[in-house]
Amino acid sequence: VFVGCDILSDVESEDKATHVVERRCKLNVDAPRLLKRMVGFDYIYFVQKNALNRKERSLKISAHNESFSSRVLVNETCQYTVHPDNPNWTCFEQTASMEIKSFFGFESTVEKIAMKQYTANIKKGKEIIEYYLNELQTNGVKYIPTWAEENPHLVASQSSSNSTVIKFYSSMESIYNKSIVYLTFLKGKVCFKSLYRINLVGLATDKLEEDYIEHILGVLQPIEESKLIQLRKWLADTHNGKIPRDDHILRFLRSRDFHFEKAKEFLCQSLSWRKQHQVDRILSNWKAPETLEKYYIGGWHHYGTDHRPIYVLRLGQMDTKGLLKSVGEEQILRHVIYIMEQGLQKCRESSVLRNKPMSSWTCLLDLEGLNMRHLWRPGVQALLRIIEVIEANYPETMARLLIVRSPRVFPVLWTLISPFIDEKTSSKFMMYTGTDYLECGGLVDYIPTEFIPDFLGGVSKCDIPEGGPVPKSLYKTEWEKGDGVALWEDTIYKSANVLKGAPHEVLVEVPERDCVITWDFDSVKGDVTFTLFHSTHPLGKNNVTNSSQVIAKHMTLGKDYTIMEAGIVCREGESVQGSHIARKPGSYVLQWKYHGGQPQSSTVQDVLYQVTHNPKSKVIYYHELLPSENFRGSMTSLESCQSAFSALSHVTTSS
Repeated sequence: VFVGCDILSDVESEDKATHVVERRCKLNVDAPRLLKRMVGFDYIYFVQKNALNRKERSLKISAHNESFSSRVLVNETCQYTVHPDNPNWTCFEQTASMEIKSFFGFESTVEKIAMKQYTANIKKGKEIIEYYLNELQTNGVKYIPTWAEENPHLVASQSSSNSTVIKFYSSMESIYNKSIVYLTFLKGKVCFKSLYRINLVGLATDKLEEDYIEHILGVLQPIEESKLIQLRKWLADTHNGKIPRDDHILRFLRSRDFHFEKAKEFLCQSLSWRKQHQVDRILSNWKAPETLEKYYIGGWHHYGTDHRPIYVLRLGQMDTKGLLKSVGEEQILRHVIYIMEQGLQKCRESSVLRNKPMSSWTCLLDLEGLNMRHLWRPGVQALLRIIEVIEANYPETMARLLIVRSPRVFPVLWTLISPFIDEKTSSKFMMYTGTDYLECGGLVDYIPTEFIPDFLGGVSKCDIPEGGPVPKSLYKTEWEKGDGVALWEDTIYKSANVLKGAPHEVLVEVPERDCVITWDFDSVKGDVTFTLFHSTHPLGKNNVTNSSQVIAKHMTLGKDYTIMEAGIVCREGESVQGSHIARKPGSYVLQWKYHGGQPQSSTVQDVLYQVTHNPKSKVIYYHELLPSENFRGSMTSLESCQSAFSALSHVTTSS
């Protein structure tokens, strides 16, 4: 509590352009009485220096403690300056530091007291500002000229002929929402004046219309409005071409808590991405493939209680594996981006319709049916890439994610994807178990009762595709690229024809023990037998007798190579996923063999004849070698030394 002060010095220049006051301030600290007795003090003293420069329109206040300065050193600096981009705005900066060298064994207590006092003083400062605002408004003071206006003969070139009203910004809450505040300093005392509300002019003069803010952007604190205009002006000065909408810029600022430099970098990266991949044209130039339109079980569904658009996604019922194999990662990503752009458009339409700002929507995620096939490694990798793209380019677009009917396997999926989701985004996730989502405190808080989908027990028909398993006949290994630059590699799968008498083999070199070989394949035509071999001999190109064979004819099983995973038959239309912990380094071979026996003769002529005239199988496959340190905790993790392949052989599916 401020008790009093003594003026140590008071110096004002002859032209009154500068005024420096130094004081010795007496303060009463709210500290425990026992502590005061032990250290022998009732008050502490600070030295404060106020340096006002009316000509440059700046005020610098610095203070340091005189009491106990050999044990505790406190420094604080406050500075008011004119905003570099707008002379009618004031920048406020405040910093403080405390170094405790020693304090009679009460160092931690002093630190807590100091933090408590500092927080209280900031709040008290707001009350003082409000007091002077009310005083000046009561006195009817409407205008005070600047030093330059009072001394035109001393100013070589007047910096501004505009009104001297200054808009006050600080890290504190706005005292009066969008009030115009004027600062003047009388003998070192800071006074504030609140003028009558005035109409703000348009963007051309670096201000925003009140109606525009209220109905399009929402409630903005003065500092937030300042950052928005500052970033928009920077974009106009540095970027040729189309400048994004204010609500678009605002989303990136909010995602970085209005930190200008961070938001600027974040937004610029996204603008480059949008330009490179022609995202601004996606709503008019891109149409989802028929497979996605039929089997991607999601769509827009009315509006929530807060008039936000609702997107419904039935992920548990979706054949994600089939979609990935039939249309590829790029098309799925483009479809998701198309949905995101639709969402932004619907929010703008809702803003106009409701005459209130709307920049985000609600997503209703139904996980009924989610099982281990959704935790298929390539599918999870694709999901993580989609999350990465969305997080980087569509911040602050989801108001909330309502998750219903999550099965037991969901925590596994959440463990995999949660590290890639921003903390602010994940805080918007709301999960409902069982059927409690239909009760008070559930979906009805966000979705009107008449719009709860029928598949969740509501009465509203949800106009989204029924989905179902994607037919194997639609599976592809190569996809034509869409217009523009591909967002990712189109496919991670390879295809192979497995001829009778000529197996297809893939070499995997394992550099060290405990690496993990993972595989995933489908037999899209005919039946195949899959086996994993290991050889301590190097199996390079010199040993290959056929472009699709690695194990040479002269090599002997049991001597030159051994079976690590016994052969399993994969019937046409089935899928197999598996993994193997490589307990020793060397050459490993993945082998697919036509299921139907070997040719009767081993002569070259007989083999060639049977290869060209006998049936063949076809597989699409994907494999990956995981370093041992990356394998632990992954979805394909094997907790014991036993091979999982034999177990997986019993859970091959035809889906």
